Amino acid sequence: MLPTVSVIVVNYRGTDDTLTCLRSLREELDYPGDRLELICVDNASGDGGVERIRSAEPGVRVVESAENLGFAGGCNLGAREATGQVLAFINNDARPDRAWVRAAVSVLRSEPTVGAVASKVLDWEGKHVDFVDGGLTWFGMGYKRHAGEVDDGSHDAARDVLFGTGSAMFVRAELFEALGGFDERYFMFYEDVDLGWRLNLRGWRVRYEPRSLTYHRHHASMTEIASAREYYLLERNALASLYKNVSDETLARALPAAMALSVRRATARGEIDPTQLEITRRPDGPDDGGEVSIDRAALAGMLAIDQFVEMLPSLKESREAEQQARVRTDADLLPLMRKAMEPAYPLPRYLAAHDALVEAFGLDEVFGRPRKIVVITGDAVTERMAGPAIRAWHMADVLSNEHEVRLVSVNERVDPPESPFAVLAAKPRELGAHVDWADVVVLQGHVLEMVPALKHADSTKIVVCDVYDPMHLELLEQGRDTDDERRAKDLVGVTKVLNTQLERGDFFLCASERQRHFWLGHLASLGRLTPGLYDNDPTVRSLLSVVPFGLPSVAPRRTGPAIKGARRGVDADDKVVLWAGGVYSWFDPLTLLHAVHRLSQQHNDIRLFFLGMKHPNPDVPEMGMAGQTRSLAGRLGLTDKHVFFNETWVPYNERQNYLLDADCGVTTHFEHVETTFAFRTRVLDYLWAGLPVVTSDGDSFADLVRQERLGVVVPPEDPEALAEALEKVLYDAEFAAGCQERIVAVRERFTWESVLSPLTEFCRDPRPAADRLKASGPLVRTPQLRGVETLRRDVALLRDYLDAGGPVEVAKRATGRLRRLAAERLRRNG
Repeated sequence: MLPTVSVIVVNYRGTDDTLTCLRSLREELDYPGDRLELICVDNASGDGGVERIRSAEPGVRVVESAENLGFAGGCNLGAREATGQVLAFINNDARPDRAWVRAAVSVLRSEPTVGAVASKVLDWEGKHVDFVDGGLTWFGMGYKRHAGEVDDGSHDAARDVLFGTGSAMFVRAELFEALGGFDERYFMFYEDVDLGWRLNLRGWRVRYEPRSLTYHRHHASMTEIASAREYYLLERNALASLYKNVSDETLARALPAAMALSVRRATARGEIDPTQLEITRRPDGPDDGGEVSIDRAALAGMLAIDQFVEMLPSLKESREAEQQARVRTDADLLPLMRKAMEPAYPLPRYLAAHDALVEAFGLDEVFGRPRKIVVITGDAVTERMAGPAIRAWHMADVLSNEHEVRLVSVNERVDPPESPFAVLAAKPRELGAHVDWADVVVLQGHVLEMVPALKHADSTKIVVCDVYDPMHLELLEQGRDTDDERRAKDLVGVTKVLNTQLERGDFFLCASERQRHFWLGHLASLGRLTPGLYDNDPTVRSLLSVVPFGLPSVAPRRTGPAIKGARRGVDADDKVVLWAGGVYSWFDPLTLLHAVHRLSQQHNDIRLFFLGMKHPNPDVPEMGMAGQTRSLAGRLGLTDKHVFFNETWVPYNERQNYLLDADCGVTTHFEHVETTFAFRTRVLDYLWAGLPVVTSDGDSFADLVRQERLGVVVPPEDPEALAEALEKVLYDAEFAAGCQERIVAVRERFTWESVLSPLTEFCRDPRPAADRLKASGPLVRTPQLRGVETLRRDVALLRDYLDAGGPVEVAKRATGRLRRLAAERLRRNG
């Protein structure tokens, strides 16, 4: 049973747009007509529009207001007349997609803590973004993030937001009434921001749902209104929202600064000379004051403050109600504000005032100034990226939503795709400047060795070490192709590199719970698991947290041909098994080839495709396993018949085309310690594309596939079991469909935004690790022995040493104690 949805459209002298909107609502929505109530509120248009609407749309309930109540009041009037359990608001200059209502209702029914659904809004042609996310500045002004950008599909993942746009949103009717609806004092502008803010403060969520889609002629209702009037409403309503909704502590700092900033915005916008009344600028003759022309755009800010003061008595009552009802803190909502310290206007004098006010009132302490974060990788950052670069890229991308971020690579190949953050190449000797710039340094691999200053004991820079790759375990396999002496030296060297990171880092990231147990052992052996850390955080997740590889939040979209019908020998109806990464020594493609050879005897349409044989990083040589794979495929007569090799590397932003051409994904490996602690990133891409997975047992993903029933797990090096597993996922349609259905639920847990949450939380309040704080000695020290107690202890020790090794042991111990005493005396004397 679906709820009744009351759709409210407010009309003010825009009858043509309103009729287009109402017609779309009546004819195009995929929602039962008997569960849809259409309400049109006319805001005293006085142009004959009411009669036209009633005549053209007799099924619409028309509500006439005796006066123009504005958008906020018009919506509230419609809500009071509505009978539905869900209220839907849509601008009269917008039109809905077929799924607009059904998609929003689905969210409200499945997520009981969601109080409102924010629709995705595009321009009328559906090419550019109008609303996909909301931001809020510390001075109360809401804004639409990404507005005007091309809709490239990157905003097609649901997420929590602070507010939805009033041009297309849904609210539970009972909740809307409890909140008092939109604040009618606003008339228009920011009433939607204020509603979402209050809703979140009371513990409800606003959920952006991209499937709930509309198309909007932005501000068609404002085309005949001067911009000064819009500035006035924006300035006044922002101050009102700030006054009502922030805590006492925040208000004491933010409100005076916001009012001062409003004045500076006005003088800067109107290009007013702010020094014209200085006493030193009196004319030589009579000072008659004279008249000065002021642009109405400048006057708007001053009048807004004046009318904000006029509203204060009634706003005070609203503030008391909101503060009493709130259950969430200002800090809780900071992530939803996105970039609270955003100045919003690019006027030079205004920007100078913004920075001065932020510093004078300590606003960055309240709203969290954007951190400067540098993510440093040693991998190539190009269209063709491998695991380390992909991971670093998405860290930078997610962190850039809240902070100023640089992604820096010391690799000679840096030719990145377009990004919302800076991507820079640097030689090792140039890294110091980037480190000095940053508040937080996130690093991978050997990077710490390239910045010796970071390793000094007195370094105060916050360092996050991404140890998702146990390089020493990987080297045990990779080094098989080298001589014994070099292999042993390389292992010692890379272990030292890792130990240096583990001794220096303030926060560590690993890829799985298995890895976490492994690295906890390392940290314990290096003395990082101190009593103070354990007492404060027995889980130790404040030091070491799990951040697996992630998935794009947007479903894969085909952008071109890839395998089927594009690669000679692969037809559109063939069954494609995809090996979605490189061929390295720790993998076992040989058993897979034998399995495919067996299966091809019964199924001539099976095709195995290796996605990348040449690593995009030129510093990574081809490993012996790649040559063995080509050789065995040739000997078995499989090459270019049942087995195909891409001898290059697929660009990262094109890999979805290959995944979408596959019928299942496969990963096979040997049974050894590298496998136990590895994180096979290719499996995540399989889940992204909804591919059933066939994998060897032994790693953390095998556990996931088995527990969630996402495919088949087989014993390592068992070609017969592997052939049976491939046959099941390829030719048992019911089994494959079940896997795909279960994958949909699992993959939501692995979006980059979700998996990187420990890092984003840390970067909001980065701190040195507890054992790296200066003067962090124990509060309670062991009592010093005196007199007889000291003599008794020494006599007992003398007996123990004589029993252990005789006079030689006594002499050795005495020498050691003398050295320690001398060292302590030197430290005390400086």
